[in-house]
Amino acid sequence: MNNKKFETNAIRTQLERSQFLEHSSPMYLTSSFVFDDAEDMRASFAEEKERNIYSRYANPNTSEFIEKVCQMEGAESGFAFASGMAAVFSTFAALLDSGDHVISARSIFGSTHGLFDSVFPKWNIDHSYFKIDEVDTIESLITPNTKILYAESPTNPGVDILDLKVLGRIAKKNNLIFIIDNCFASPYLQQPIKFGADLVIHSGTKLMDGQGRVLAGITVGTAALIDKIYRFSRITGPSLSPFNAWVLSKSLETLAVRVDRHCENALKLAEFLEGHEGVNWVKYPFLKSHPQHEIAKKQMKAGGCVVAFEVKGGLEAGRKFFDAIEMLSLSANLGDSRSIVTHPASTTHSKLSVEERNQTGITDGMVRVSVGLEHIDDIIADIEQALQ
Repeated sequence: MNNKKFETNAIRTQLERSQFLEHSSPMYLTSSFVFDDAEDMRASFAEEKERNIYSRYANPNTSEFIEKVCQMEGAESGFAFASGMAAVFSTFAALLDSGDHVISARSIFGSTHGLFDSVFPKWNIDHSYFKIDEVDTIESLITPNTKILYAESPTNPGVDILDLKVLGRIAKKNNLIFIIDNCFASPYLQQPIKFGADLVIHSGTKLMDGQGRVLAGITVGTAALIDKIYRFSRITGPSLSPFNAWVLSKSLETLAVRVDRHCENALKLAEFLEGHEGVNWVKYPFLKSHPQHEIAKKQMKAGGCVVAFEVKGGLEAGRKFFDAIEMLSLSANLGDSRSIVTHPASTTHSKLSVEERNQTGITDGMVRVSVGLEHIDDIIADIEQALQ
């Protein structure tokens, strides 16, 4: 049994050393692997042996990355993808059949909305949404064809919190597959499997990489469900590249220390914004004013790197704010070492109608800040001058 702490496992989980006795895991930039003879090749493809065959199936670097995330999340198995959305799509596509039904929180990433609203209906896969403050309506949405209960927590971009224990209880009672997108929290701050999740999805592009370098996604969870996802993905080919996996595995070594600083900076920024005359409201899970503050404290170690707030004056004031930003980056990414400001209504959630955005709390003046690792005084100074 592995009794080591989170930070130690993140650093010390490595591939077996080669004959060169390297201290840091090497990159295995190869598309395929060789066999000793005809019988070795036959047995490998017949899955009588566990070995690397082709990097679309598995690669030493992707295996190391997956093993680290499984340890962090308390999962049995996992599969790594070329992007976060590849992980989301492949996970659903592998588990759903024509005629199936999904129940999802309404407050989810814009591209995931696109899957539910535009892509899956082509295959006769239906969905129902529930609002984050109407969890008690979930069971009324269940049909004989409902297979999956899905949510993000914290949500993108409004950093709302759902009670994972309650969702897990509903899923278990009704024999649903419970899937959580844990991207905003990272496995350092929150492990949804402890609260009943069957599968956990991450965009590795965000906090896992932490420096805006590579795209990646990963799904971890029960071995039986991951096997279905693996077999679907082995055929369809959304797998993570060995180079990106190597980058991510190294990045995970510093995840804990980076996220600690992200959270420290984010809380200080949220506290500053909460008293600012140019701001209507601010939301951050570890602010006492957050509607789900007590739930956040119960299931998260800290509040994460994202702060949401609304600039007074609506869309025009928001436009002036973004044009006045000097140091922070205007980008659609998050979880970077560099602080980023985003306008969700015109970027990440622009494909939603005004009504749909309002239903998820995305107002025209909403700003999403991914708080980075710069000195907090400089972050606050840039936002303050932009608000003025």
